[in-house]
Amino acid sequence: MESQTFRSGDLNIAFTDQGDGDPVLLIHGFASNIKANWADPGWISLLRREGYRVIAIDNRGHGGSDKPRDIASYHLRHMVEDARGLLDHLGIARADVMGYSMGARITALLAHFHPARVRSAIFGGMGANMVRPMRGTEEIASALEAPSLADVTDPTGRTFRAFADKTGSDRLALAACMRGSREPIGADVLSNLRCPVLVAVGTTDDIAAPAEELAKLIPGAEALPIPGRDHMLAVGDRVYKTGVVDFLRRRP
Repeated sequence: MESQTFRSGDLNIAFTDQGDGDPVLLIHGFASNIKANWADPGWISLLRREGYRVIAIDNRGHGGSDKPRDIASYHLRHMVEDARGLLDHLGIARADVMGYSMGARITALLAHFHPARVRSAIFGGMGANMVRPMRGTEEIASALEAPSLADVTDPTGRTFRAFADKTGSDRLALAACMRGSREPIGADVLSNLRCPVLVAVGTTDDIAAPAEELAKLIPGAEALPIPGRDHMLAVGDRVYKTGVVDFLRRRP
């Protein structure tokens, strides 16, 4: 998978751009990257087969992008502007946008601050907890800063630390990101979204909370429960993929 970079403020941001057709921008979750969130689970190849141009971004602090270690660099608005800047860099006026987990929060704010740029929005791995302060922020950040996984006792912290180790991430950059990007999305922001929205969440995903509860806050939004899947396993699920393809085919 070839990647490129563009300049967003003072940082180099990595991305991939593949295929032809209507553009779909993919924004991955916390501690993940393009490869882990979108390439390995088959999303990029699927969407290309369906006739879409697939653009995926490595969020700052992740993947091939620059990795500052100060908390201020990771305000969600900065990440929103990275995504908007990528669309500008590629000359794309409007795209369907799918974000997973933290990427769903970025997608929601991109649709709020730049509504003309978002044709439709898909919130994967983020349900009702999008509008609630995230619990366990300090436990996760501390787990990332711990000398080893064996030193981590908090269950959620262990999950994220193991995933960060698996993806070879810069753990100190991720700890700063965890502390800097956790603000909830206001219900008023969601109630003012005017693009078509799909909310897709695993039915056993305790990190996200139910899709149906979030969809109720967004005019016309659809909920897609992914049966028997938790936060990690929902990413590549067939129900998720089929539902997204169907949503993209039906959206205006």
